[in-house]
Amino acid sequence: MKILTKQVQTESVIKGSRFLAEAIPCQKQEDARLILKAQKEKYSDSTHVVHAFIVGKSGELMGMSDDGEPGGTAGRPVLDVLKGSGATDFIVTVTRWFGGTLLGTGGLVKAYGGSAKELLQKCQEEGALEEYVPKKDFSFECDYAIYKNVKHAFEDFSLDSLEENFLDKVFVSGKIPESQYDAFCERVKNISNGRITL
Repeated sequence: MKILTKQVQTESVIKGSRFLAEAIPCQKQEDARLILKAQKEKYSDSTHVVHAFIVGKSGELMGMSDDGEPGGTAGRPVLDVLKGSGATDFIVTVTRWFGGTLLGTGGLVKAYGGSAKELLQKCQEEGALEEYVPKKDFSFECDYAIYKNVKHAFEDFSLDSLEENFLDKVFVSGKIPESQYDAFCERVKNISNGRITL
């Protein structure tokens, strides 16, 4: 499975109606609700904010809404595109500003589905979709004297969300792929002669 790593958006105009499609990373159903609420507030001048989301390690949780468009013409086509993407942990909203011309049910399906397809294409082009790698949190503290040596070892590992706080000691936290966790613990322990434990 792939996950979305950053927000991406595309825009199109179809028969006067403006469609703004946005892909936003999210890991839980509650997050999807909060993002949708924020989108509706942000685009309060729009006619519809249609959405679909997929979350869970294997994409087991999904949801969608037509947001007032005729049933099955908006949320469903967007969700179908998401299901075909092989990705999880993201929500797609397609915001529409009505331009005065009715598109009909077929036109709506094409407009919403097409917006989602174009958006996912852009996600691919921008490298915003990457393979899901299970990660583990880690944290430790150490003396300034050995921190330089410990920090040098970071280069050999794929660390993420790294935070360093320099107080009476150095406090370090972050995430690391599960497959590298044991080797990382061992390396840090060896460098510090057993004084650091994660």
